[in-house]
Amino acid sequence: MNGHRNWGSSEEHQPVTWLRGYPVYAAHFIVLVYVVLMIATAVLGSAAATLFARLSFNSEQVFAGQVWRIVTYGLFNPPSFPFAIDMVMIVWFGRELEKTFGRRTFFALYGGIYLVPTLVLTLVGLSHPTSFFGQPGALAVFVGFATLYPGAVLFFGILAKWAAIILVALYSLIALGDRNWIAMILLWSTCGYAHLFVQFQQGVLTLPRIRLWKRKSNLRVLPDLPPKKTTVLKIVKEDATMAEVDALLDKIAKSGISSLTAKERAKLEAAREGLMKRSAGRG
Repeated sequence: MNGHRNWGSSEEHQPVTWLRGYPVYAAHFIVLVYVVLMIATAVLGSAAATLFARLSFNSEQVFAGQVWRIVTYGLFNPPSFPFAIDMVMIVWFGRELEKTFGRRTFFALYGGIYLVPTLVLTLVGLSHPTSFFGQPGALAVFVGFATLYPGAVLFFGILAKWAAIILVALYSLIALGDRNWIAMILLWSTCGYAHLFVQFQQGVLTLPRIRLWKRKSNLRVLPDLPPKKTTVLKIVKEDATMAEVDALLDKIAKSGISSLTAKERAKLEAAREGLMKRSAGRG
């Protein structure tokens, strides 16, 4: 995992901030926000429940104008062992993704993992009301890692790609057995997004180009083409013939037509016929 090449500028691989002299990278920052909010949820107790009711995702409330629920649904996570595992996964596998792509691309990856479920469930809510809260998307981060490093060896010698397939299949069967379609949508939308996002960054997947209009090319005035060789020769021959005809006419003017030889008379007659043909062609 340490032999990867880096995407982006060197600044993209710098910490987001520093905390008491320790660097806080993008993956650490996300986990830090979640942990602080989890502690606040535990401290507030019943007061947090009231606040949670106004911030969790509910498609009916979103259509009623409370669009902030699309973003605030994941801010409240009660303390639990699964939540702790999720945070470890985001730090561990998210940090590897950040090392490769840089913090901006990693934030784009995690931002999509966070927002895709609510956008999909908002559309589903057009026909069936949906609601949920507190989904950190740690499994999707792991799927992104397994897409980038499918041959990475994990616990007990299991390759990352097989571990991702097994986990997604297991959670899918659990959701199917419980007929929990919201959990199924959350699983496949986040994991599918992470997989496709990493493939796009690798260049394996490309987006189709949609050209709504075609730009007309400007007309250019091209220079005249050089005359063909045959045309040049023809012009030279014509000039030479006219010069000979002029010489014969001068001879006739000085000495009379009887002074012309048979060959000169034939040449003059040929020139006359050629001139008549040109005049007929122009007419």
